[in-house]
Amino acid sequence: MIEYLLSLEWKAFKRSASFGKSLGLKIFLIFLGLYFALVSLSLGFGLYPILQEFFPGEDPLQLVNRFLLAWFLLELTFRFLLQTLPVIDIKPLLTLPIKKRKVVNFVLNKSLFSFYNLLPLLIIIPFGAYVIYKGDYGPLNILSWMLSVFALSLCVNFLNFIIKKRFTENLKALVPLVILVAAFGLLEYLKVFEISYYFGATLDYLVSHPYLAGVPLVFVAILYKWNQLNLEQNFYLDSGLKQKKKDIDTRDFMWTRRFGSIAPFLQQDLKLIWRNKRPKTTIYLSLVLLGYGLLFYPNDSLVEMPAFYIFVGVFMTGIFMINFGQFIPSWDASYYPLIMSQNIPMKQYLASKAGLISFSVVILAILTTPYVYYGWNILLLNLVCALYNIGVNVPVLLFAGSFNRKKIDLDKSPFMNYQGTGAAQWLVAIPLMVIPVLIFWGMYKFTGYQGGMLLLAGLGLKGLLLRGNILNFLAGRYKKNKYAMLQGFSQSGE
Repeated sequence: MIEYLLSLEWKAFKRSASFGKSLGLKIFLIFLGLYFALVSLSLGFGLYPILQEFFPGEDPLQLVNRFLLAWFLLELTFRFLLQTLPVIDIKPLLTLPIKKRKVVNFVLNKSLFSFYNLLPLLIIIPFGAYVIYKGDYGPLNILSWMLSVFALSLCVNFLNFIIKKRFTENLKALVPLVILVAAFGLLEYLKVFEISYYFGATLDYLVSHPYLAGVPLVFVAILYKWNQLNLEQNFYLDSGLKQKKKDIDTRDFMWTRRFGSIAPFLQQDLKLIWRNKRPKTTIYLSLVLLGYGLLFYPNDSLVEMPAFYIFVGVFMTGIFMINFGQFIPSWDASYYPLIMSQNIPMKQYLASKAGLISFSVVILAILTTPYVYYGWNILLLNLVCALYNIGVNVPVLLFAGSFNRKKIDLDKSPFMNYQGTGAAQWLVAIPLMVIPVLIFWGMYKFTGYQGGMLLLAGLGLKGLLLRGNILNFLAGRYKKNKYAMLQGFSQSGE
């Protein structure tokens, strides 16, 4: 039966309409996977000597045990954001004499062979072998520890199943869980209740009592059974037929009328963002990534590398511009033929897009003003980067959009969703993020910090003054590629 299901999976993959498409993206993901595998393997071999060097006199295994809880939380977050759950088309199977439990078990067991389960092994096995080689613990003790840690990683795998099934469609329901985790993190930081210490002490006790390695396996079995029962309860065609009831959002954004000829397009874009999952997620992501500067601005070692601050400033003030702007006009793919069939000046259409993402840059620049705590130069830097984004990067994004040919399904989940992603999305990152850093660095070497800032601000201001001419040029590009874009949007967005 397993062989039969595997053959069906292979045929479905090979005969898929999307097979052979986005080959460049698949190759990129393969190289990305190899990179993470090599990093994990290097960490596995180097973790023991690194801990000995930075924590002399401490037991490396006990240190690892204390940090494992944070690792599992990070792994769960990583899986929730990136891991795609295995699926199978049950419709043709319902007419065959196949027990539904076998199909459910096949799906769950399929998740065990995920790449995300390989990465922990590449760290656990080399580190455990190193500990055995050093002779700090007996082989049986370390083998039981390795089995237990991997079992806990599998618990994270099956827990991700449960969380994704319950919370992917309603991320707001995750807020209490996030608050709970943040509360424990605060208690840990204040040393009021160090949960990592007790978690590490539990694993230390497990190392000294190898027979307890069966306990994490019991947790794996419990979570496996939980998922099994949940999937069996939904193993019916009509389980997905019931339409979800939701209130119709009649928000019309009438205030956009004051913007004249571009008002209808602005109104349409705001409705698109407000009513659909993927574009709305770009707003949430932009707000979250405003904290990106906290990773770098307090770091005194970067003071001698101000060009890196330019990267941070461009990123924080332009994150919505990048996430939303790189898919112009793919967001409108479902009704783009209608737009092109109307007597609508392309310049007005592009001006509305430029106005929307420029406004987002202004809002994000205002929200970054608390970084003035790290110095007035940081505030000035963020404002200059915002001006550069509006004057230079906005036209660059619109130009890149003229090469977009892939349709986007607005209602699909935004997590691990590469729909609409093509070569243009990967290549546009170079002029957006790298070129301003190089421009500033080049001027900084000759004229100093102020010279670099003035050059970036000047380029941004010049782009604003020439906005009309730039939009005329871009309108010509979009008209030239009009039929190629229409043909691309008429095809599947997979």
